[in-house]
Amino acid sequence: MSLMEGKNAKLLKYANSGDVSIGDKSQVVGYAAIAFSSKKTDDELGLAEQKRLLEIAKETVETYIREGKTIDIKESMPNLNKHQGAFVTLKKHGELRGCIGLFEPDIPLYKVVIEMGIAAATEDHRFSPVTKDELGDLEYEISVLSPLKKIDSWEDIEIGKHGVKIVKGFRSGVFLPQVATENNWDLDTFMSVLCTQKAGLPSDCWKNDPDLDIYVFTAQIFDEKNIK
Repeated sequence: MSLMEGKNAKLLKYANSGDVSIGDKSQVVGYAAIAFSSKKTDDELGLAEQKRLLEIAKETVETYIREGKTIDIKESMPNLNKHQGAFVTLKKHGELRGCIGLFEPDIPLYKVVIEMGIAAATEDHRFSPVTKDELGDLEYEISVLSPLKKIDSWEDIEIGKHGVKIVKGFRSGVFLPQVATENNWDLDTFMSVLCTQKAGLPSDCWKNDPDLDIYVFTAQIFDEKNIK
């Protein structure tokens, strides 16, 4: 872990001794499973590219909230010019403040981050728009997405690895992969909450509704705390 300096690290699972039925939440021992990779794959962004995207997200939000303007830049890094989807997540003191994303865009990745940064700050219906006074407290996280893959059975979902999008008619909902690990949810909880809270559908529709389409995707997730 010391040699890796936190590079290419992925949290697979976190839990503590208070999570079990006989546990005591006032005194707990934490457990984590973390995977370290010495090399990035061809599809992954390097640290410099991750840092640049986070800079773009922050500059985007601050400029728009302060001046009402969208930044106008041209990005030279080849990987940031690929047409690839992304979510921008804003947090304030560790709590969610906004999160919006786009799958399979017809614009470069860095422009997706610009558009989704503004949307996360101003258009997430769960929150009021970000104010100027909040800018100094915001934390930025970006999830760069793989293409959506339709699956035939919910049994193909790998919790903690896959994000999921469900679609039935005009109703749809999306959860990023980290939602399960951050909330310590099993597959049943993950999918039930996705159906009810994100899509307004019955909690068990993912198991027995033949008209429901299920898509999975993966994400490369990074934030300011891990990029130095």
